[in-house]
Amino acid sequence: MNAPTTVLKQHLIDPEICIRCNTCEEMCPVDAITHGDDNYVVDVATCNFCMACIAPCPTGAIDNWRMVTTPWSLEDQHSWGELPAQPELGGLATLEAIDDEVGAIIASAHGGAGGKSVAPKSAGKPAINLFNRASPARARVTGIYRLTADDSTTDIRHVILDFGDTPFPVLEGQSIGIVPPGVDANGEPHRVRLYSIASPRHGERPNHNNLSLTVKRVEGGVCSNWVCDLKKGDEVTVTGPFGATFLMPDDPTTNIVMVCTGTGSAPFRGMTEWRRRTQPTAPGRMVLFFGARRPEELPYFGPLQKVPASLLTKFFAWSRVPGEPKVYVQDLMRREAALMADLLKSDRTHLYMCGLKGMETGVDEALADVCRGAGLDWEALRGVMREAGRYHVETY
Repeated sequence: MNAPTTVLKQHLIDPEICIRCNTCEEMCPVDAITHGDDNYVVDVATCNFCMACIAPCPTGAIDNWRMVTTPWSLEDQHSWGELPAQPELGGLATLEAIDDEVGAIIASAHGGAGGKSVAPKSAGKPAINLFNRASPARARVTGIYRLTADDSTTDIRHVILDFGDTPFPVLEGQSIGIVPPGVDANGEPHRVRLYSIASPRHGERPNHNNLSLTVKRVEGGVCSNWVCDLKKGDEVTVTGPFGATFLMPDDPTTNIVMVCTGTGSAPFRGMTEWRRRTQPTAPGRMVLFFGARRPEELPYFGPLQKVPASLLTKFFAWSRVPGEPKVYVQDLMRREAALMADLLKSDRTHLYMCGLKGMETGVDEALADVCRGAGLDWEALRGVMREAGRYHVETY
């Protein structure tokens, strides 16, 4: 008789969804997760299925499992552009063979507002991982402007990068990596930092090979300070593009609800600009809930005032205006419960959330309140929207 074949459960990271934020590697207590210039990978011999990396992942890229007789090596994983399908096991096992305990942990980890994303059905096909650290793209700064008031303690910059003759195709909602020069305290090259693209797919300037970013200067931040101090003509090393799910639906009949704080507005600026330029009379609604401490600290506040209400319905939440009560985006969603309920009842509505991770719970609770008042079950609806590619969370 032949010796019985051993079936192993292998933990993998989806390179098409992963945004290279490094959260999983930092959370892994046994150093099973590492990365190179291409992908984040999991060592099958080290991973002990502790699940510490699952819940913090903003995209769900970390939540992938395969039953295998021959595990994929780290070299295999580094070469992938997309996750391979479940291999045939000749009846030995299926994905359902993952034990109940692990399955329950995974389900619990993704029971919150984030979960595993799916791209909208009408979204364009994104190009991903065209450039990595070993073979990056080079872009030149053609514009850099302060977006917040000069007397504000919050310094946010609008940065325009031109790629010259190097093709760098992007879609609204994708991100790029920037490699700051120099080395860290250990003498190692600085890690790639990720920034959401703030311009539409055909460029900050239409039909030009450029894009824009929204970058906040962070105290002690190696990359943010370097980027905010750039000057016109400076060269920037870029990787990516990244992101295959947090994408804009191309169907003009879709309603797009955007919830953000601060620089989380970047992908929504790109989405709004694309519809403004290409579908200005689209029947689908665009609704923005935008939060900041004060108007002076909200990026794009001035230009947003000029966007016609026929294109974009805008609600602003200020949490630190002297003499006024603190208002957050979730408060405005409750106030606009009738509007939100109408939108959530439509299967043409897509909801996007981007910004600080702390906003996620509050927004989720507000949506649950809105649904209760309208006779809807938010938890069930959220699952339906997520599976249909209509619910997306990207927090950090």
